[in-house]
Amino acid sequence: MARWQPGTAERLQAAALELFATRGYERTTATEIAQSVGLTERTFFRHFSDKREVLFHGQHRLSEVILDGVRGAPDDASPLDAVARALGALAPFFSPERRASSRTRKAVIDQNPALQERELRKLADLGTLLAETLRERGVGDLAATVAAQTGVAVFAVAFGRWVRDGEERGFAEVVAEVHGELLALAGRAAPVA
Repeated sequence: MARWQPGTAERLQAAALELFATRGYERTTATEIAQSVGLTERTFFRHFSDKREVLFHGQHRLSEVILDGVRGAPDDASPLDAVARALGALAPFFSPERRASSRTRKAVIDQNPALQERELRKLADLGTLLAETLRERGVGDLAATVAAQTGVAVFAVAFGRWVRDGEERGFAEVVAEVHGELLALAGRAAPVA
């Protein structure tokens, strides 16, 4: 009966994070994750293709929020401002209730090179999608590429700061701080000769 209850994927994710954090990613099996919440391995694989995907489930929603944010930015917004506004729109995605599990997820990924590679791939894919979306807004190719890659860097730095021990500010506030620092640095930079 348990397998048909709502929230099965979320329960599996929470169990996986706990097991990965306590036992290690490599030493935890999909069967153990499923059994820890009273489910079968078969149920696990109905929701996730493998145990790695437990950590990356929901990536498409994150991308959709960012891309919708860029599409919804005012027409006169600069490419960097459109991306920063879109990243700020992730605040509900990175709510205070999710901070503890996000910290655990990051710690698990940081301890496994294959997971780090997957995380970097996720960020690269996001950069590609951001650049395409900026081009759809009429931004030139080079500007779209630079703004998208810069946006990915702002996201990565902001997320890393948001999950730091002791950090209590909301995600949008951290994004604004990182974006502001980027603009301050760019304002002090001299052109490359």
